[in-house]
Amino acid sequence: MTALRFPRGLYGVTPEWDDTDRLLRAVRQAAAGGMRSLQLRRKDVPAAVRHEQATQLAQACRELGVVFLVNDDWELALQVGADGVHLGRDDATVHAVRAQAPDLVIGASCYDDIGRARAMLDAGADYIAFGAVYPSPTKPQAVRAPLSLFGEASALAHAQHAPRPAVVAIGGITPANASLVAQAGADAIAVITGLFEAPDIAAAAAECARPFLPPRPTAAG
Repeated sequence: MTALRFPRGLYGVTPEWDDTDRLLRAVRQAAAGGMRSLQLRRKDVPAAVRHEQATQLAQACRELGVVFLVNDDWELALQVGADGVHLGRDDATVHAVRAQAPDLVIGASCYDDIGRARAMLDAGADYIAFGAVYPSPTKPQAVRAPLSLFGEASALAHAQHAPRPAVVAIGGITPANASLVAQAGADAIAVITGLFEAPDIAAAAAECARPFLPPRPTAAG
């Protein structure tokens, strides 16, 4: 299996919860089920709340061995010792952040745009994210990225030098459809509601992570 610059498998994205203790409990449950990476995504909260949650999640993720990213704010990522930052179309550019923070993992939203993905990889992105793959309760008006796009995205990523960048899918992904997204060519799936609103977070994490696990060796006959 080709080495990646970003963990293969389940990529949790935080829900809009103000209760930090509840969020930390949920993150630990998700990690126990196999979540490999986590993004703090809090859009419309005071900076102090975002900083507090980022600080506590960064520490928890270090203890859990989970790669931790902050949405949008690369300076906050550096302040709290996060592993990386996820950048959208309206955020700082990948090139600018790479120049200021060469060691950060940088992910880039590419929506349904292969041309943008190519530009993000040329600028030094460690993963390119596409979506919404399915209708998303978090972003109901989001542009849709068909599963057929992931074959082309995967070929683009495989053309990069090793360890190669990852291809991430986001939007409406649940334990029920995770395997379809993996089969389409995604290296990782970013999940919010399907993970953190599940009745059993650890079990949901395990189901989402399962399609990305290496096949078990067969017993010799």
